[in-house]
Amino acid sequence: MISFTPKEKNILSLIGQCADELGIDSYVIGGYVRDKLIGRACKDIDIVCIGSGIELARQVSKKHDAKPKVAVFQNFGTAQIKIEDFEIEFVGARKESYRKESRNPIVEDGTLEDDQNRRDFTINALGYGLNGKHAGTVLDPFDGIADLKAGIIKTPLDPDITYSDDPLRMMRAIRFATQLQFVIDDKSLDSIAKNKDRIAIISQERITDELIKIMKSDKPSIGFTLLFDTGLLPIIMPTIYALHGIETRNGIAHKDNFYHTIQVLDNVAELSDNIWLRWSALYHDVGKPRSKKFDEKIGWTFHGHDVIGARMVKKIFKRLKLPLDNRLQYVQKMVRLHLRPISLTKHNITDSAVRRMLFEAGDDVEDLMVLCRADITSKNEFKVKKYQNNYDLLTRKIIELEEKDRLRNWQPPIDGEEIMKTFNLTPSRMVGDIKLSIREAILNGDIPNEYEAAKSFMMAEGQKLGLVPNT
Repeated sequence: MISFTPKEKNILSLIGQCADELGIDSYVIGGYVRDKLIGRACKDIDIVCIGSGIELARQVSKKHDAKPKVAVFQNFGTAQIKIEDFEIEFVGARKESYRKESRNPIVEDGTLEDDQNRRDFTINALGYGLNGKHAGTVLDPFDGIADLKAGIIKTPLDPDITYSDDPLRMMRAIRFATQLQFVIDDKSLDSIAKNKDRIAIISQERITDELIKIMKSDKPSIGFTLLFDTGLLPIIMPTIYALHGIETRNGIAHKDNFYHTIQVLDNVAELSDNIWLRWSALYHDVGKPRSKKFDEKIGWTFHGHDVIGARMVKKIFKRLKLPLDNRLQYVQKMVRLHLRPISLTKHNITDSAVRRMLFEAGDDVEDLMVLCRADITSKNEFKVKKYQNNYDLLTRKIIELEEKDRLRNWQPPIDGEEIMKTFNLTPSRMVGDIKLSIREAILNGDIPNEYEAAKSFMMAEGQKLGLVPNT
C-alpha cells in the first residue's frame, strides 16, 4: 500500500533490524505515513517503539555507516538523528493525561494503542510496522485512510476532549485543512468554536508557528476563513478581524475588506513564495478601519490607510512575536507603498513620479508590483484588464528609467561630508537642505544622476544661500 524509495527502505529496514536486536516493536507513526499514502513529500520520520526511543536511536546510529550524532532530549524521553536529508525522531509509546490550566500533559509509558489514542487527528494516528508481527502493515484504528480519501480532518476521540486538553490542536486542525485543502468534520468544527477561548493558554510563539504554516500554504484563505468561522480570529488576530463587515449609508456600501484581503493574499500566494510579501498582503489594508470616513459627495473613503497601516505593523509584529528586523521593515515598506503604483496609473505616468517610487522601493520594486497586481480583486473583467494594462505600462516605464538613471537603492552622488567640506560648514540644517535639493533635482529630472552635474548644482545652491566655497 505504501511505496518507499530505495533510500527510505534502507533507513526503515535498519530501524526495524535495530528494534529486533533490542527485542522491542517499532513503528513509523503520524505525518510521514499520512504523507506517503497521499504522495506528499515528507522528510520528518517519527518512530514509536514499545520501549526506550533513546536506546533505539543510539542503536541505529551505531549500526549506520555514517554514525549520525544522536541528539537526546532526556526530559521528553526522545532522541533525534539525521540521516542524509531525513530527520528521524524516536520516542517510546506513551499515554497522556491533562490538567485544565495547561496543555503540557502528564506522560506515562503506554502501548501502541495508547500512543495512537493521544494523536490529534485520525489521519495522524496511522502507524506502519517496522518489525515483529506488524512488519509491513499499516495500522489504522480510527479509519484514518478513509478520512484521507474523503479529505476530512477528524479527531480520533471526542473533539471536546481533544481540543480542551491541548488547544493548539485547534490551530493544527485549521493548518492541516489549509495545507491539504481538506474539510474539518462538522462535529470537530463545532468543537473548535466551543473551545476557542482555551487558546489563551497557548504561547504566542506556538500560535504564530501555525499561522506561518498557514501563510506558506498554496491557498492561505482557507485557513483565515476557518479562523473567522470558528471565532478564533478575533482572539489571535484582532486587527484582521476588524476588517470584516460592510457598512451602508445613503444606499452606498463599501466592500468587506476582510474577504478582499484574503483574496489578495491568495493572489500573492499564486505569484510568489516570499512569506514576507504574503504578510504584506495580509496587512496591506489593516489601516482601513481606523481611516474609514463617509463623505456625502463621494461616499466611503480610506484616506491615509497606507501610512496608518505601516505604523500599525510594528505593534502587530511584536504581538505575534514575528521578527523585528529587516523583515519587519520590508513589510512596513510594502504596506506604506502599496497604493503608489495604483496612483501612478490614474494619471499620466511622469518620469519624476516613477523615479521617486524606484528610490523608495529599491530592490523590492518587483515585489511591490506583484502586491499591486494581486490587489485587483474586481469581478468586472473590463476593470481588471484596464488595471493590468496600466501596470504593464508602468512596469515598462520602471525598466526604462532604471536602465537610464540607475536609481535602485540609490544615494545622491554628493553627500553631506562633501557639502560641509566645500563650504566649510558644520553639521546643520543648511547641509541637509542642500543635500535634499540635490536629491530632488535628480528625482525631478532637472539634472542627470551624475557627479559633475550634482556638484555644479550644489555650487549654485550654495551661492543662493550666500555661501563661499573653499578655494
